[in-house]
Amino acid sequence: MSLIAPPPPAPLIALGDGDDARRLRFRLWQCVATGFTVLVTAWFCTFGVFPAILALMVAKHILVAILIMGLEEAEKQKAEM
Repeated sequence: MSLIAPPPPAPLIALGDGDDARRLRFRLWQCVATGFTVLVTAWFCTFGVFPAILALMVAKHILVAILIMGLEEAEKQKAEM
């Protein structure tokens, strides 16, 4: 019966693998990209109703893509542990 049981979980030792700089750089890139998207969208909103609607539609997709990239990065980091 011991062959059917799953293996024991790996011990959580030595998690500090020096990847903090890459994570920080990625989070800063996310913040800069989000800020730039919001600023450009606000700038387009000053042109009138139709450019504002188009800018908001495009910005929504860009912001969701940035969010999904961050979620996938977190999942990849969990998988590496």
